Amino acid sequence: MRLALLLCVLIVSCNSKENKEKYNHKIYQAINNKDTAVFDVKINNKRFYGRYEISRYGYGKDSGDVRGDLRGDTLRGDYYFISFGGNWKRVPIALLKKDNKLFLGKGVIGTYFNLPCFVPEVPIEYNNAEFVFEEVTK
Repeated sequence: MRLALLLCVLIVSCNSKENKEKYNHKIYQAINNKDTAVFDVKINNKRFYGRYEISRYGYGKDSGDVRGDLRGDTLRGDYYFISFGGNWKRVPIALLKKDNKLFLGKGVIGTYFNLPCFVPEVPIEYNNAEFVFEEVTK
């Protein structure tokens, strides 16, 4: 039993490509009227992961984890968060990188294998984004 467990740990650690790639840490902030959002992300040329928090003035905040893939100039993945009402939710997220900013996309959400995702037949809209993120300098 111990040998099998040790073998599993060894195989997983040796095959982990995720740890071998370098991630850059960036923090973005966006303000829309009195609402603010912070996107704290680690990103490389293929993937991203991190934290995303939206503070809605007068209501509360949504806070949770983001992860996904980088495809050209677009970050696409999911946002798994606890809402200000206290329930866990998972929604797709798409951000367009343009002019050193990130534009939060809006699209039609459907489900695939019980996971929410953007419907591929309907383009994601980046014009009139709710949040336009700018990098926070340290």
